[in-house]
Amino acid sequence: MIAHALTFGFLCLGLAMACNVFRLVRGPTTVDRILAFDTLTVNAITLIILFGIRETSDLYFEAALLLAMVGFVSTVAYCKFLLRSDIVE
Repeated sequence: MIAHALTFGFLCLGLAMACNVFRLVRGPTTVDRILAFDTLTVNAITLIILFGIRETSDLYFEAALLLAMVGFVSTVAYCKFLLRSDIVE
């Protein structure tokens, strides 16, 4: 049963990532592209977690945590750059 749930999760996640890439490429404003990239990061974290469940390895969960931290910091830094045109105060 878990194999079917994982397959369904991978399919739904692939569809969500395709929609995010479409918005990333076609976004009318820069803010749309930032949000699409942030959502793509969250989907990548979910992909890593699903792969970790399938492989039954704890290493993938640590990688997902690292990607979450890097994704958050990069989103905040890029938004701050857009608002002030300077990252370091």
